[in-house]
Amino acid sequence: MLAVVESSAILGVDAYGVRVEVNVAPAQIPQITIVGLPDAAVQESKERVRAAIKNSGLSFPADRKITINLAPADLRKAGPSFDLPIAVGLLVATGQISEESVADAVLVGELSLDGSVRPVSGVLPIAIWARQTGRRRLIVPAANTREAAIVGEVDVYPVHTLADVLILLADIGAATAVREDPRSILGKPIDSGLDFSDVKGQAHVKRALEVAAAGGHNVLLVGSPGSGKTMLARRMPTILPPFSVEESLEVTKLYSVSGMLPSGAALVTQRPFRAPHHTISNAGLTGGGAIPRPGEVSLAHHGVLFLDELPEFDRNVLEVLRQPLEDGHVTIARAAAALTYPAKFTLVAAMNPCPCGFFGDTMKACSCSQGTVGRYLQKISGPLLDRIDLHIEVPRLKHDELTAPPAGESSAAIRARVEAARLLQRERFESEARLGLDRQVLSEKGIVAGMGGESVSSVYCNAHMGARQILRYCQLSGDAKMLLSAAITQMNLSARAYDRILKVARTIADLGGEENIGVAQIAEAVQYRALDRKLWG
Repeated sequence: MLAVVESSAILGVDAYGVRVEVNVAPAQIPQITIVGLPDAAVQESKERVRAAIKNSGLSFPADRKITINLAPADLRKAGPSFDLPIAVGLLVATGQISEESVADAVLVGELSLDGSVRPVSGVLPIAIWARQTGRRRLIVPAANTREAAIVGEVDVYPVHTLADVLILLADIGAATAVREDPRSILGKPIDSGLDFSDVKGQAHVKRALEVAAAGGHNVLLVGSPGSGKTMLARRMPTILPPFSVEESLEVTKLYSVSGMLPSGAALVTQRPFRAPHHTISNAGLTGGGAIPRPGEVSLAHHGVLFLDELPEFDRNVLEVLRQPLEDGHVTIARAAAALTYPAKFTLVAAMNPCPCGFFGDTMKACSCSQGTVGRYLQKISGPLLDRIDLHIEVPRLKHDELTAPPAGESSAAIRARVEAARLLQRERFESEARLGLDRQVLSEKGIVAGMGGESVSSVYCNAHMGARQILRYCQLSGDAKMLLSAAITQMNLSARAYDRILKVARTIADLGGEENIGVAQIAEAVQYRALDRKLWG
């Protein structure tokens, strides 16, 4: 007898449908065959399914030839999430479950040998796919319930064991589906234990990080050991605006397919802060591998990617950052398919000015030769520096500053100004999208789908502006234009640096509630580009 059960699998960060076809036929030599490009984990599922069915007190057709096809057959199937649909397909094919009960239901889950259902990765994109394709029932492991239920418009049924699945399918109309409200989850306050009020001194660095947070700009912190670069960077997420529902869903999808979503969690509620070690590989940073997975740049999506000791990273690893910094996504090409992962993050990098760390320090002499300092700095390429908007010097604190109590603003106070500036930017770009003033940019960059079907412009902060938006929203007065022209000539800045100065100036104006960009905003934006010319020449 032939049985068909609907399931789903992940390709990149999105899901696609998989028909699990199970055929049970008489045979002189019993065997189980799985076809449809299964990997080793899928091939091993036949042993897990056999033990789970028997240990659940059900009948397994051990004397039959069992053929299991995972369609479409031209896409490789990976992971243990097909255990549950294969087991249910076998029970349908042997008449232990009615064929009608599994109609319009999608099943995913890994089986233990005792019949319990273990959680799997990628349930959130599977739930989104189910909603988009009109499936109304989704049966998932109990630990994955909340991330599936957050999508809405799909009835999500949690199961703990294979026996629970039989009971559920026997009378699914009487069962209660689980639903979650994402707005109630994101509305809960979050205390990370970190605050800018803990940081002594460094007022100019805090100001620069506020500008970076308000506009989504990248930052490079350069200073001697112990000057507080890491302490400041780790507090960057505390001044970023709270997640919107759309942003949270995008990030949760990435963590779900990576298997990094905590068990029982519905959403990622805090903006990511990723700090990979400098020994990381290309694939670890940007994604890839034999079975492609999102890298650190994608796991930092809508959050902060912190690269400490920047020159210690491999030069090739740093160079692959250039595409995601410019485009906001990473494309991984394989023979079978090209996968694209989102990667709109704020880069915060930190480094010493030389190998010993005290080049230019006013309190301790540098022990490095001029050639050593030059070779150390040249580990950071010009094109990468050009993609970093703000270059900030972080001096060591003096004794009286160290012994004084912290007197700076709290993260909440800074975040309030950042949120106000981000609101101005979002309204500006959404208004542009609604009026159809930049349809070409929207078609190139895409639309972010909301929970209720609404859409917003993918350009939501100043750092993401394209050439047409810079021209429209970064108009300069005569004096400001002359100042910027002089700075470009004297500092020998590139066209990319010119655009980034304009974006930073626009953010500074938004923080001050100014409609126009003036001399003061240009002057502040230009001085954030002075350090790289001082060190790199």
